Amino acid sequence: MRKIALGIASAIVGGAMLLSGAGAASAATKADTQLKIRDITPNPVVVKAGAETTAYFDIGASSDVKKVELSVAPDSVRTLRAKDVRDLEGWRFAVGFTDGDATGKWSATAVAFDSAGKEIAKDTAYFSVELEKGKAATRITSFSADPYKIRKGKRIEFSGRLQVDDEGWEGVRGERVNVFFRANGSSGWKWVASANTRWGGKFYASTRAYKSGTFRAVFAGDDDLQGATSRTDYVRVYGPWWRR
Repeated sequence: MRKIALGIASAIVGGAMLLSGAGAASAATKADTQLKIRDITPNPVVVKAGAETTAYFDIGASSDVKKVELSVAPDSVRTLRAKDVRDLEGWRFAVGFTDGDATGKWSATAVAFDSAGKEIAKDTAYFSVELEKGKAATRITSFSADPYKIRKGKRIEFSGRLQVDDEGWEGVRGERVNVFFRANGSSGWKWVASANTRWGGKFYASTRAYKSGTFRAVFAGDDDLQGATSRTDYVRVYGPWWRR
């Protein structure tokens, strides 16, 4: 049995990695040289912010191959940086990618050498590196509960705007915003109204006044957007006996 190499390295921003491993002598019968990058897992390589994702490169080689070197690089960069490797089992290499590495198309090139150190075969395959985007920040602005004084039983009108930070704050359309109420003397919040955001992220809702207290708007968030809570707005409710 020949020895197989596993190279473990970390990807370098704007650069490439060179991994190599040496195999022992194998059977005497010599066949046509074969070398192929059989698998790259995962592909694409999806990297989370602040974390590392390991990609595995599986190389197939014929018995006359005594050493394999693997280099990986962004498609637009050709500089190679050598990395130490460990001889384990299998022509298999592992490369770690972080959020500091270039995103987009990458190339992986395997080079085979014979016992004399002569290059006898080469194979190239392609994969991509992607950065997993986190949820976008949101905010609720201009939230208002009007009027600030109102007779019991009349309608309180709510308005505000939901915005997302997409290289600058802009309105979000078609998202659900809920309005909650906390009565004077209470520590809990109660749902009172909901509305879908319109053009520019604006939303409007209403409820009947029954007790003085504080209102706020809440966006729960979704798969792409973070949640947000507005500032609070106080409304004073008076009965039919009260005279202004």
